[in-house]
Parts: sequence; structure tokens; C-alpha cells
Amino acid sequence: MPQKLGMGNKKKAAATFIRLVSTAGTGFFYVKRKPTKMTEKLEFRKYDPRVNRHVLFKEAKMK
Repeated sequence: MPQKLGMGNKKKAAATFIRLVSTAGTGFFYVKRKPTKMTEKLEFRKYDPRVNRHVLFKEAKMK
């Protein structure tokens, strides 16, 4: 039996890509995958090479 073609056969993505933007104001960012079921905003302390130190990176939407 052939499979039906239609709008109901697509699955929702398990993860989306987000941007982690530096709070040092340098404009440097990392891209990370985030599960769609995770609702809270991500924050990480990561290395910012423009200021040569570890700073807080906060989640922002991809453009």
C-alpha cells in the first residue's frame, strides 16, 4: 500500500539552533543546538577571544 502524501507526515524538529552572545559587548557569539522542549534561556561562561577572558554568554535568537 503506497504511503499517503500530505501535510501530516512531517515531524517537528527535536532541536533548534540558538546564538550565545557575549555580555562583554564585543559582538562575539557561539552557535549551539537547544532541544525544543527546553524552555528556560541558556547562559554559559565561555571564552571571548576579543577580550581574552571568560565572560557570560546569554541566549539570543538566530537571525
